[in-house]
Amino acid sequence: MEKSWLKHYDPGVPHTIEYPRVPLHRFLEQSAEKYPDKIATIFPGRFNDGTRLTYADLNRQANRLANALLALGVKKGDRVALLLPNCHQFVISYYAILKIGAIVVATNPLYSPREMEQQLNDAGAETIIVLSLFYRTIAKLRDKTKLKNVVVTSIKESLPSLTRILFTLFKERKEGHKIDIRGQAHTYLYRDLLSQYPPQAPDVEVDPKDIAIFQYTGGTTGVPKAAVATHYNLVANTLQIHHWLKGIKDGDDLFLTVMPLFHAYGMVVAMSLPVYMASTMVLLPRFETDQVLKTIKRYKPTLFPGVPTMYVAINNYPQVRKYNLRSIKVCVSGGAPLPVEVQQRFEELTGGKLVEGYGLSEAPVATHVTPVSGLRKKGSMGLPLPDVEVKIVDLDTGEVELPVGEAGELAIRAPQVMQGYWNSPEETDQVLRSGWLYTGDIAKVDEDGYFSIVDRKKEMIIAGGYNIYPREIEEVLYEHPKVKEVVAAGIPDEYRGETVKAYIVLREGETATPEEIVEFCRERLAKYKIPKLIEFRKELPKTAIGKVLRRILVEEEKAKKAQHQTPQQ
Repeated sequence: MEKSWLKHYDPGVPHTIEYPRVPLHRFLEQSAEKYPDKIATIFPGRFNDGTRLTYADLNRQANRLANALLALGVKKGDRVALLLPNCHQFVISYYAILKIGAIVVATNPLYSPREMEQQLNDAGAETIIVLSLFYRTIAKLRDKTKLKNVVVTSIKESLPSLTRILFTLFKERKEGHKIDIRGQAHTYLYRDLLSQYPPQAPDVEVDPKDIAIFQYTGGTTGVPKAAVATHYNLVANTLQIHHWLKGIKDGDDLFLTVMPLFHAYGMVVAMSLPVYMASTMVLLPRFETDQVLKTIKRYKPTLFPGVPTMYVAINNYPQVRKYNLRSIKVCVSGGAPLPVEVQQRFEELTGGKLVEGYGLSEAPVATHVTPVSGLRKKGSMGLPLPDVEVKIVDLDTGEVELPVGEAGELAIRAPQVMQGYWNSPEETDQVLRSGWLYTGDIAKVDEDGYFSIVDRKKEMIIAGGYNIYPREIEEVLYEHPKVKEVVAAGIPDEYRGETVKAYIVLREGETATPEEIVEFCRERLAKYKIPKLIEFRKELPKTAIGKVLRRILVEEEKAKKAQHQTPQQ
């Protein structure tokens, strides 16, 4: 395909980039050398400016933890799981693991024990660094997994002194943070490990081609599997985004890092990018609108990577104008389509630019972004980043390249494309063909090289920026003794983009309530995967061979929504 998009790049954005052949953690070491006293991370405090680590501190602590992991027997290529929110310890642990050539397996704290067990076993993780709040879950899973070493940290280790005292007195035990690991074999306190091992860089040679992360995704079938990404993949995407966001300056900008760092988007755009730039990251463990607004007012971040639901929440917050949001220069929105009215309202409030990106875990993390200052097109996810090749192919064979304006499957060839799925050769062969990544998304391109997503070949649900796979929900609901048939679908939702609805056919003679179904799911699924809507039906629409027509259900919902919005005559 002719790269017609290149002529619409913002001035100064290169068409191609020379990528350094270094492991990802070299960015941290370079920032620590060049800007040792620059603040790297801030964990806000309620009564003061919070705890801070300089780049020199961050690098030294990552070295200490890296040496500790080596002493625990962690070797190059071993998988180390992280079960942590956004905090100093996540950033330190992430780079410590990379420094010894081990592989980061960042686990979603919202996972149910069942989901966590499945992921840990699939990855073969033998070591985990876990927040004390989640320790009891891991303790129960140890005998069901390959875990040998458990390193426990408390959120209060990120808190400033006064807040730490109040937390210890009023919250630690009450909210489940207080634990006792005495007598537990191969269980260690994070703070003890940091104090016991030297701050010198570990003597481990890490090649850019070595695996850096396992990023779990549903792939094409919804069965969770790890997308395998190398240091080079992550270095490439970090630099692509850096060159795209013109106007940002190394050592000068401040990121609001509220996107979860266990998510590939947060990992690259909200952590790897600021570390490369020697920028400051203000770390928030979760998105709470009032807390985010207070944080923006206090710390004056210039970059705020997020998902549409975050910007919607800010736009609609009562008295939002009493907060000064004018420090924001650029926000990159990902995870779901960005409505134009949301974009315009947010830019009006902040005076900054809100651009839309497209990406996936199989190419961590972005492949397309709208220009920061150039032409925008309604409904478009923008232009391919430097060195990203794109084509639209037919849905049947994937071999016929389609012309401008015709919808087909989006295929990508780029330096950030994964190596494949861990232990899933058949799935890998389906999506990686002749050097191209077949995304499963149906898209089209116009004459200017602007791409738009038309639909998804995969039946993935994207709710509030989270990827949800119908099969995961359906398999849980099929365990319910009253359920005969079930299908889960993503239906339009003004706030979350999509929300999960389950259509259920009960067994003959059975009755059930929506509340009963939701409660059943609550014990088995992460909170964001639990169906928000339940509809009982006598039968489900099916093809001649008995396959449920999920698309028909979604179209029915869209038709009902359109009818509801049509003004009465």
